[in-house]
Amino acid sequence: MTPSHNEAFNAHAIHEFSFWFMDLQKLRNDFPLLASPSNKPVMYFDNACMSLKPRAVINAMNQYYEQFPACGGPGRSGHALGARVREAVDQSRQTIARAIGAQHPNEIIFTRNTTESINLVARSFRWNAGDVVLTTDKEHNSNLIPWLNTRRLSNIRHAVIPSLPDNTFDLSAFEQLLKLGSVRLVSVGLVSNLDGVRVPIAEIIKRAHAAGAMVMVDAAQAMLHSPLNVQALGVDFLAFSGHKMLGPTGTGVLYGKRELLENLEPFLLGGDTVSATTYTDFQLLDVPERFEAGLQDYAGIIGLGAAMEYLQSIGWPFIESQDQQMNRIITEGIAHLKGVHMIGPADPALRGGIVAFTIKGMDHHQVAVMLEQMNAILVRSGQHCVHSWFGSRGIPGSVRASVAFYNTVDEAEQFVQAMEKITTLL
Repeated sequence: MTPSHNEAFNAHAIHEFSFWFMDLQKLRNDFPLLASPSNKPVMYFDNACMSLKPRAVINAMNQYYEQFPACGGPGRSGHALGARVREAVDQSRQTIARAIGAQHPNEIIFTRNTTESINLVARSFRWNAGDVVLTTDKEHNSNLIPWLNTRRLSNIRHAVIPSLPDNTFDLSAFEQLLKLGSVRLVSVGLVSNLDGVRVPIAEIIKRAHAAGAMVMVDAAQAMLHSPLNVQALGVDFLAFSGHKMLGPTGTGVLYGKRELLENLEPFLLGGDTVSATTYTDFQLLDVPERFEAGLQDYAGIIGLGAAMEYLQSIGWPFIESQDQQMNRIITEGIAHLKGVHMIGPADPALRGGIVAFTIKGMDHHQVAVMLEQMNAILVRSGQHCVHSWFGSRGIPGSVRASVAFYNTVDEAEQFVQAMEKITTLL
């Protein structure tokens, strides 16, 4: 008997599901926390704070410590081990440059995290009195406090772009602020760690450049979830952290257009930043070395390159489909529950890998503790380093579940079931 169209379609769908399921199980085995039978099973929904690390990253770092644990910066050890360090660090720089579409590897500066990268620009930029920096009303403290401090130190001005009622970006309000004149820099989070909303970065850059302003992108929350190309977008500066994209803690990147980096004044100086010194003067090295002061975290930099390679090997279509599926299951499962209020737009497709919510009559920290105690579900509760947004609205905090490609449908469904039990206590 010839199968019907529906039967053939269902068979194909089952095959596709089986393929992805098998592939996902294989991927999960790459992560020691998820694969080891000796570990207590947990459902990890705190990826917006820190992602898990695959063995490829751990092995790359261990290889450095076991096989060539030496100095590798410019002017440091010239022996064979030092040469291997320099080669491995250069390889990581090239890998990251290719991944984000940088024109040259030397446009990649290694830092400790997004926070340091943004501070580097804020402290090293040649500001004029009256220059204006624009940020949104949902910025992580790392993309707010440096500008407030720069306002205090350099007599610049800072203005806030208000969000629309559903927490999405208000292009009209942005245009009005650009008309103020003297806007030197627009610094925005590409994806909000508060609610997962992605700003229309291409349009922001287009309008900012038309007004004579540069754009800095905080991509900390974006790198684990979607590709980006700094040249195609026209990004002037971009910052991200390793620990949120499968990489080691204490690693980060600042990308900048070469001509812009060359005009920054380093605020942290010392070993590896200069080619020569006297008792009265010094000669800076070229970009990027002039910004990478002191002995670097070579193992971390090597691990960061391995993380980027691993992430690209997974494939963005799969990663993005996982984000959407997990968010949809959780959103549709809890949005109607008693007392639950979602933060951000109702459509899960507009919130990336983050589901943030409050429960009327329940403390957000208490909810997080209950999720862990009942089902070993790990989430984050609090104000998520966006104190300004919560404080301006009189909201004590929220529960934030954030997914990654290694999370499963079963985990998402168990999250919903746990929330159903919690809300019955109201």
